[in-house]
Amino acid sequence: MHCRQWWIVIGISILAFYGAGSAQIASAQAQSNSYDPRLTFAPLTLPDPVNAYRSSNGAPGPAYWQNEADYDMHAELDTQAKVLRNDEVITYTNNSPDALPSLWIHMEQNIYRKDARARVASGVRPQRRPATGNENAVPPSTEGFVLDSVEIERGNARVKADYLIDDTRMQVRLPEPMAPKGGVLKLRIKYHYQIPGAWGGRTSWGMSKQGEIYDMAQWYPRMCVYDDLRGWDTLPYIGSEFYLEYGRFDYYVTVPGNMLVAGSGELVNAKDVLTKTEFDRLNAARKSDKTIVIRSAAEVNDPASRPKTDGTLTWHFHMDHTRDVSWSASPVFVWDAARINLPDGKTSLAESVYPPESVGEDAWSRSTEYVKDTVERFSRQWFPYPWPAAINVAGFSTGMEYPGIVFDGIGDKGKTLFWITAHEIGHNWFPMLVGSNERRNAFMDEGFNTFIDIGESAEFGGGVYGPKRDPEYSAGGEPPDTILKVLDNPAAPTLLMPADAYTWQTGHPVSYFKGAYGMTLLREQILGPQRFDWAFRKYIRDWAYKHPSPSDFFRAMDSEGGEELDWFWRGWYRNNWRFDMAVTGIDGNHITLANKGQLVLPATVEVQYTDGSKVRFRVPVETWESKGELVWAGEKAIASVIIDPDHMLPDDDRTNNSFSLK
Repeated sequence: MHCRQWWIVIGISILAFYGAGSAQIASAQAQSNSYDPRLTFAPLTLPDPVNAYRSSNGAPGPAYWQNEADYDMHAELDTQAKVLRNDEVITYTNNSPDALPSLWIHMEQNIYRKDARARVASGVRPQRRPATGNENAVPPSTEGFVLDSVEIERGNARVKADYLIDDTRMQVRLPEPMAPKGGVLKLRIKYHYQIPGAWGGRTSWGMSKQGEIYDMAQWYPRMCVYDDLRGWDTLPYIGSEFYLEYGRFDYYVTVPGNMLVAGSGELVNAKDVLTKTEFDRLNAARKSDKTIVIRSAAEVNDPASRPKTDGTLTWHFHMDHTRDVSWSASPVFVWDAARINLPDGKTSLAESVYPPESVGEDAWSRSTEYVKDTVERFSRQWFPYPWPAAINVAGFSTGMEYPGIVFDGIGDKGKTLFWITAHEIGHNWFPMLVGSNERRNAFMDEGFNTFIDIGESAEFGGGVYGPKRDPEYSAGGEPPDTILKVLDNPAAPTLLMPADAYTWQTGHPVSYFKGAYGMTLLREQILGPQRFDWAFRKYIRDWAYKHPSPSDFFRAMDSEGGEELDWFWRGWYRNNWRFDMAVTGIDGNHITLANKGQLVLPATVEVQYTDGSKVRFRVPVETWESKGELVWAGEKAIASVIIDPDHMLPDDDRTNNSFSLK
């Protein structure tokens, strides 16, 4: 997620961070006036230790293991009753060294039950505020997943499962433990559930001007992760994102014959569900760098645009090496597509589906162009896109991302549509490809992704939509100044807090913007682009389709970036320490600099001599390892000094950044 929420929280965020009480800010500033190098440069012990599973260089260790979850599903959408039914088979492989006496499964539709933890823990909204105009309205409830049967299959034997449902999790207690290091069993689950309305956020149905749109996410019970860090990771679904196993997906979706379906992965049976004209146009799009319209707005109400308009059609999709799949269906979708050119010589397909009201050259008619450019740029810069399609859907589950498919807003246009598309598509790298734990470490999801999508905004079309400015930036000027409002707020959580611990007001400024700015500081100020890019690309390669922790990321950047960064991980990620570097005096050809905040950063200082000439020098972080003051000697008499002349650092007090002799 979640560009959509940026616009919702703008007023709240500005009030929280720009209108913070003067007493709070004064207290926070007072804490920064006594720099102690013993705190900043103390040895750092990372939370997750080095062992055979996770190496000292931040890569998976020689004994790293990961369990697998493959899914075969046959779903049916009942548009009259607004019910989804599914027959699901999970093939689970236990690659761990442990025998497993039970399995844990996410049951996320249960967040809509009246007794769900989320209804109390996160206020009135199970996932996000209802689209009723009333922020305090209590959304309707459902019964969540209604289980028709749960069975365990081993070999040719199939037995009724002994299971327990607790909130948004289900524990299946096995008749005998799963064998370690390769044990396999199948879990068969038949169920149905009432589809939430437009208030449903991540799974929904709603009415566009000409017809319904169904955005189907979190639509099936999904295996929890069993890993080397915690065993079963069973955090309940309160509203924050996901942590899922990788595997192979074959899923079949039966819908009314007049509907188009867009789904994660490859459409296997295109000839069965498309007209010949649409099939030919789809094949043409696979070879075209220009957007090809597969079904136009004029054809939406033409019965000839579907193979059949009565009865049902079954759409078959396949996806490998993924942790999830999602899909959307509507009788009124316009559909277009274009080829994605990947750096390894392979290709993928950029696609967009949207209702006729979204058509327009300043709107969704350019969506596929945005998808194509974003995927191609991220593939060149970071890691090749691995899946057969990247799809943008205009519907009601706006600002949400899943592997190979994202949901955005029907009314999005111009730079807003571009920014949201680039951000949501970027999530295919973090955390869909690099499978970090979103419920625990939001900065590895939102922060990393915001970091890369800012670059896309700066480069697309020569920067026509750049620089990207999220709403929280609008009242605060440059990004460093915006981050200061987080650091000045004593109530703000740190980057290493669990995602559900962020308040509605602080989640975005911390996980998105402080997370992204930390990456920018690493790249532009601390390591430099050459070292950073090399190290970050290796981190992505090492952890593609795996589960890294923050400790793995920190070690990877230390080791391959060639820098001891304990001081940065402690100050920026484990704490909200502030940076305040000051010029305290000029004496002839000498200047005195002081570090007043507990955070240290390398800084550029510009000196102007009395003859008008200028010189710049860098102050490395090692300057402050044992002291808080530095005396620097110039070649001649000095007239003025300025710290951070290009305004690149989050300096807490810029009034002391410059000094001039009158």
